[in-house]
Amino acid sequence: MHPWWFHGTGFELGLQLFFALTIAHALGDYPLQTDFMARGKNRHVVQSYVDLPARTLWVYCLSAHALTHAALVWLITGCAGLGAVELVLHWLIDWLKIERKINFHVDQALHLICKLGYVLILLRPG
Repeated sequence: MHPWWFHGTGFELGLQLFFALTIAHALGDYPLQTDFMARGKNRHVVQSYVDLPARTLWVYCLSAHALTHAALVWLITGCAGLGAVELVLHWLIDWLKIERKINFHVDQALHLICKLGYVLILLRPG
């Protein structure tokens, strides 16, 4: 099953879905991620402009950012389950980047691999 606004079958449909998810990812990581979220999601950055301590604030900011991505995946795919998967995976991947376990390039590659996985799940036979 796929959203009604995508047309075609097989490879063509997969490309449309992947392109839409990639655009949504770019929107979620750049214009829809506020400066407050971008700085606040890093637990190693002291946040002096809010009443919450950094040890608490980062969880809210990282979760809000991951929820934005989850919403975009859900809207594009029509599948709340994939939105939930995106919430968890985006949160974990960004956390790995914040903790310097991976760099920016690996972070972006992992996000795109997730999008490819969603396409494969949506287009599986049956």
